[in-house]
Order: sequence, then structure tokens, then C-alpha cells
Amino acid sequence: MEYVYAAMMLHAAEKDINDDAVTAVLAAAGGNLDDARVKAQVIQLRGLAIAGRL
Repeated sequence: MEYVYAAMMLHAAEKDINDDAVTAVLAAAGGNLDDARVKAQVIQLRGLAIAGRL
């Protein structure tokens, strides 16, 4: 879930949701990082209207 939360935080801050940004948010929060999961999450969210899903 932390990957989804990182993406939601970036969205709320009106920042691009990309691998580097998600990794930075997770690192700042002290979360465990898995590069493969970060990439998969970003790919799944690409083109998705997040605002409509909240």
C-alpha cells in the first residue's frame, strides 16, 4: 500500500508520478524500496485519472 500512498501524495502535490518521485517519497518516509514494485506501480498508474478514483 505504501506505493499507492506515495503516488497519492505526489498527485496531491501536483507532481509527476514517476519512478524517481515515488522512490524519493518512499525513501523520505523510511519505507522499504523495491525497484521492481516501484516500476510496476508507475506503469499501472500511467494514464489513469487518479482524481476520479479517489
